[in-house]
Amino acid sequence: MLTLHFAPDNASLIVRMALLELGLPFQTVLVDRSVRAQDHADYRALNPAGLIPVLETPEGPLFETGAILLWLVDQFGQIGPQLGQPSRADFLKWLFFLSNTVHADLRQVFYPDQYVPQTAKTAHHGLITARLIRHFSVLDPVVAARPDLFGPGMALSIYLLVLARWARLYPTDGPVWLQLDTFPALARLAATCDGRTAVRAAAQAEGIGPSLFLIPSPCNPTLGSVL
Repeated sequence: MLTLHFAPDNASLIVRMALLELGLPFQTVLVDRSVRAQDHADYRALNPAGLIPVLETPEGPLFETGAILLWLVDQFGQIGPQLGQPSRADFLKWLFFLSNTVHADLRQVFYPDQYVPQTAKTAHHGLITARLIRHFSVLDPVVAARPDLFGPGMALSIYLLVLARWARLYPTDGPVWLQLDTFPALARLAATCDGRTAVRAAAQAEGIGPSLFLIPSPCNPTLGSVL
């Protein structure tokens, strides 16, 4: 049995959707951010960095969203090309672009206190959001040209759509700087994927409204959250 350690509308949402798309049985364990359960010793034993998610597998606990997605593809296929398939190299480069570049930059928008002093926040926000818009501009034509990698239900699509969701929502008291209609391929993908069974099941499990991607709204969880 796979066990997903999650918090509502965190990166665990990406892994949850991937597991649902694969049709795999799994159980979940809440990491209650309202009491900073991610800093507790039992969770740090699974992920020393204290970040969410962790996926417990027969091979041991996995952390880092990109690594978990890669492991799922290698084990089960279906949501991405496996080793030896022609599009594998392209899959890897875009997976790591999403993980190491887009996701990492988004964290600077969500948690500016971890990166810059209070006096530099406004300037830093403008710089990092401009950089992120360039990232999405790079990705949009790839989404249009590579349905084999960015089709509905694929690992890269799940990751990208959740990142775009967050970019339009969080922080809830910040300005909206990403307009989905600027990226037509991404907007089409969002519209197509909103109604997928795995997406709707993930939304229901995490207290998210009827549209995760096209018209996103913040989650309203009954479980532990900082929102």
